[in-house]
Amino acid sequence: MALAGSMAAAATSTLLLLLLLLATATHGAAADTVSPPASPEAAALLNLSAALGDPSGYLSTHWTHDTAFCSWPRLSCDADGSRVLSLDLSGLNLSGPIPAAALSSLSHLQSLNLSNNILNSTFPEGLIASLKNLRVLDFYNNNLTGALPAALPNLTNLVHLHLGGNFFSGSIPRSYGQWSRIKYLALSGNELTGEIPPELGNLTTLRELYLGYFNSFTGGIPPELGRLKELVRLDMANCGISGVVPPEVANLTSLDTLFLQINALSGRLPPEIGAMGALKSLDLSNNLFVGEIPASFVSLKNLTLLNLFRNRLAGEIPEFVGDLPNLEVLQLWENNFTGGVPAQLGVAATRLRIVDVSTNRLTGVLPTELCAGKRLETFIALGNSLFGSIPDGLAGCPSLTRLRLGENYLNGTIPAKMFTLQNLTQIELHDNLLSGELRLDAGVVSPSIGELSLYNNRLSGPVPVGIGGLVGLQKLLVAGNRLSGELPREIGKLQQLSKADLSGNLISGEIPPAIAGCRLLTFLDLSGNRLSGRIPPALAGLRILNYLNLSHNALDGEIPPAIAGMQSLTAVDFSDNNLSGEVPATGQFAYFNATSFAGNPGLCGAFLSPCRSHGVATTSTFGSLSSASKLLLVLGLLALSIVFAGAAVLKARSLKRSAEARAWRLTAFQRLDFAVDDVLDCLKEENVIGKGGSGIVYKGAMPGGAVVAVKRLPAMGRSGAAHDDYGFSAEIQTLGRIRHRHIVRLLGFAANRETNLLVYEYMPNGSLGEVLHGKKGGHLQWATRYKIAVEAAKGLCYLHHDCSPPILHRDVKSNNILLDAEFEAHVADFGLAKFLRGNAGGSECMSAIAGSYGYIAPEYAYTLKVDEKSDVYSFGVVLLELIAGRKPVGEFGDGVDIVQWVRMVTGSSKEGVTKIADARLSTVPLHELTHVFYVAMLCVAEQSVERPTMREVVQILTDLPGTAAAAAATAIDAPSHGSGKEQDRSAEMQQQDGSRESPPQQDLLSI
Repeated sequence: MALAGSMAAAATSTLLLLLLLLATATHGAAADTVSPPASPEAAALLNLSAALGDPSGYLSTHWTHDTAFCSWPRLSCDADGSRVLSLDLSGLNLSGPIPAAALSSLSHLQSLNLSNNILNSTFPEGLIASLKNLRVLDFYNNNLTGALPAALPNLTNLVHLHLGGNFFSGSIPRSYGQWSRIKYLALSGNELTGEIPPELGNLTTLRELYLGYFNSFTGGIPPELGRLKELVRLDMANCGISGVVPPEVANLTSLDTLFLQINALSGRLPPEIGAMGALKSLDLSNNLFVGEIPASFVSLKNLTLLNLFRNRLAGEIPEFVGDLPNLEVLQLWENNFTGGVPAQLGVAATRLRIVDVSTNRLTGVLPTELCAGKRLETFIALGNSLFGSIPDGLAGCPSLTRLRLGENYLNGTIPAKMFTLQNLTQIELHDNLLSGELRLDAGVVSPSIGELSLYNNRLSGPVPVGIGGLVGLQKLLVAGNRLSGELPREIGKLQQLSKADLSGNLISGEIPPAIAGCRLLTFLDLSGNRLSGRIPPALAGLRILNYLNLSHNALDGEIPPAIAGMQSLTAVDFSDNNLSGEVPATGQFAYFNATSFAGNPGLCGAFLSPCRSHGVATTSTFGSLSSASKLLLVLGLLALSIVFAGAAVLKARSLKRSAEARAWRLTAFQRLDFAVDDVLDCLKEENVIGKGGSGIVYKGAMPGGAVVAVKRLPAMGRSGAAHDDYGFSAEIQTLGRIRHRHIVRLLGFAANRETNLLVYEYMPNGSLGEVLHGKKGGHLQWATRYKIAVEAAKGLCYLHHDCSPPILHRDVKSNNILLDAEFEAHVADFGLAKFLRGNAGGSECMSAIAGSYGYIAPEYAYTLKVDEKSDVYSFGVVLLELIAGRKPVGEFGDGVDIVQWVRMVTGSSKEGVTKIADARLSTVPLHELTHVFYVAMLCVAEQSVERPTMREVVQILTDLPGTAAAAAATAIDAPSHGSGKEQDRSAEMQQQDGSRESPPQQDLLSI
């Protein structure tokens, strides 16, 4: 038995030993399979990943030891799988300096794309010596600084170089004329200066050259560029060049796109351009050109876009312009052209879509064949001296969306079929000599018409019942005509109507109570007619009505008390009627003056003659006193006031001396985990993150880990003048008690005799203005912009409507809207905030202009009268900034701000928003874009009474029309920057070269 046990134990031990050896061998084989020796290229890629800031963790997630490096995304290798040939890390939000050491190890690299990140520092010149095989180098849209490397042409194989959208400074090195194979060179969107080197004319293989936008060159266009025979696209827009266009450009016979707009080019248009037969897009707008359009332009048969607006051109528009067969866009506005619009315009150009010849000196009749191709969308000819009737072909154009022919001498009747065009949204025929009746058939009129501007004509007859069919109408402007008869009750069907001006006509009868159905009405003017009867109390149902003018009629009876209770009213006029009874003294009526009720002998009370009760005049106790008694009483009260004022001054001085003796003192508005010394430690130059009109802002890290922003302001002057405290008192009074999600939170403040400090919560993404107008503005996509708009509106709404007393900001601008880590908006900087004393409807006269240029409401700049509507105007400017991506001033010429520019370009029509939309935006739902634009234009209305309140802004802004499906169906695809990308003006090129059947709202025209 013992022997058997020993044998069994030996067998077991042998078996275990064999199993152990087998496992060891298997593990070794597996190890050899999974972890081969590391490749130098793989090591370089991993070092690259480690050196870059990668907030999404994309590289660390996808580049691992578990797989062969040639299978990693964002790169490609040679056939052997041993060398990286192409590396594309674009759009990953990578940060930090470009890792030159890691990239230099990829010596076989042929294509390197690091575009659309936030890489910083200077260009790593070490790459030039290491990556000799590079053919494509793309660093577009980063934060690179310093000079352009002069040694870059040592990359002799380079075909594609894109360094645009950075902060490179200095001049373009002359050595950049040495490449022998380059086809694409983009240096646009930097801060380059100096002259454009003539050596660029040596790049005979070049096909695309982009030098415009944000650069500021001196001198003109080098004639040597005429040697670039292969050049297809030349974009030198908005880069400060001046002088004449050299005749050598005629040698660019392959060129299809020439963009020279927004410069200071002068002289006559070079006739040599006519030799550029391949030219499709020509934009010479916003320059100083003089003279006539050269006759040689007749040869530009491939031209699709011709923009010559905003120059000093004169003479007649040549007839041959109407014979250019491929013309789609013709914009000649704001010149000095005379003669007529070419009679055959539209006959040969069957794809004509946009014609704008406004603000010239044109005469003659309108062309009859403008819509021969059935594709015309926009025709603008306002501000000329055109006469004659509206052609039937134009009035019946099925594709027409905008028709603006105001301020001319057009006569005849308005064709009825114009009102049936299903795509038409804007009709402007004001200030003409049009006559006859308005013919509207409710069953066939277009529901898409949003504006009907016919004021100051000679129209007659009744206001047609069919007007109720214009269900999409937002503006009805028919003042200054001869319309008669009663106002039809069908007007109440216009539920989208926001402004109705029917003043200065011959309308009679009673005001129809049905007008209260126009729930969105903010402006109603029925003055200067023959209306009679009583004012309908139903008007009180217009909850957001700001302006009501019923003057110069024959209305009788009392003013309905319900109208006096309308909190939205800011201006009324009941003068020159037959009204009687007591003027209500409640609600908003307490703030109106006597002129609003003058010319009504039967009215009494308020600012008018006192009302009598049962024929007996009432007398007051004070009125029964003698004159001497009254004088003694007044003098006694005055003496008491002086005594109390003196005591208050002495007390204030005592408190001031006491406070000064305590040195620094920290006042907290919530529990704080830091002391005043921690705040003072932040006040270092290296911590400065901003400088504003009323102080310097520092970033500070507190001992407990909290990060704060500290705003330093000078203390109140020794003179003690309260208005010299640089906004400190206003900010403390306002922010100290405010708690709202979209108002920047004041944590506390510290003060001594010399300095005042405000301690705010820190906003890591800075201000909206810095982000939107900086090189990162392209990353601020539409969904984020819309969210910011709504959140900022809610913050202002809280100040205006939920604080007691209401608070005015008085300096609303994009730089005062701060963004937290999630890009949530917070309204900031109350250095100019003031309280509205008394009731919400009051206004205040300020002693000095406050606010920022470009944001100040018109009435404030001239009258110094301010109310909540001043903030509303400024917020409307911010909305336009979000839509257009442009600063409020400085980009549109002398004396022109963003509001004026938008009105000129779009005609204040929602359908024109695509002409101003930020080209950096990717897909944008059209219904959202137009809706925000509609709100913006309400906010920047010239008359403050026409602007909505901030509460209404929030309501309208958040009440988006349409559905998600509609949004997807009408999205705008803005140009993107990929391979073969175009620059900031690529919208125009896409418009010309893209599908001809694309929806009209996808076009972003050259502005």
